[in-house]
Amino acid sequence: MANPTIIRLQDGNVMPQLGLGVWKASNEEVIAAIHKALEVGYRSIDTATAYQNEEGVGKALKAASVAREELFITTKLWNDDQKRPREALQESLKKLQLDYLDLYLMHWPVPAIDHYVDAWKGMIALQKEGLVKSIGVCNFQIHHLQRLIDETGVTPVINQIELHPLMQQRQLHAWNATHKIQTESWSPLAQGGEGVFDQKVIRELADKYGKTPAQIVIRWHLDCGLVVIPQSVSPSRIAVNFAVGAFRRENDELGS
Repeated sequence: MANPTIIRLQDGNVMPQLGLGVWKASNEEVIAAIHKALEVGYRSIDTATAYQNEEGVGKALKAASVAREELFITTKLWNDDQKRPREALQESLKKLQLDYLDLYLMHWPVPAIDHYVDAWKGMIALQKEGLVKSIGVCNFQIHHLQRLIDETGVTPVINQIELHPLMQQRQLHAWNATHKIQTESWSPLAQGGEGVFDQKVIRELADKYGKTPAQIVIRWHLDCGLVVIPQSVSPSRIAVNFAVGAFRRENDELGS
């Protein structure tokens, strides 16, 4: 088992660069998926209130033989809960059977209702109380991020966005980096590889290195300095997706 690369966040906390996403997994599926993931070496699990599988994640973690301090658990504040982040977090912790979270993310800014700054202030308070170690956001554009910083003085440590070789989000990724915000890729394989795995360069690199197209794409994310959370409930794919530490692409391949 290769040790996953660790990323240091701007608040001083660290997280694995490669984790398991459990979007679209049922409570039953997620238990088996996490069991396999922990077995092959994953230590970071990314869920959300909106995924409706936090209870399954909690059961899997409770049954795991991995110490809590070795795990990095992320969940997300849903849009409807932006006026009640404390209650929402407490509900998530109960389902996850945890005393604290490693990372709490605001799932969307939802500017139409314009509660995201107040929600962020609530998350800052939860971090100060020790209920969450790190706080960040998902799907925020530059103007949303700038407003959070301007109005609270606290910068998110993570901006989790849809990002893959066909949607590289270079401007937002660069802005995040300039402000010491770690970019994290959701849907890193573009919804199961649709369109991405058919790219000629991906197929050629897979042949060159003797890897799957998914491994080539995950390696690209890692080489770009992104945190990446490929989603799968397939035991074989979970294992294959994690086995990307033994090779490196050449720098000019796939536009790092």
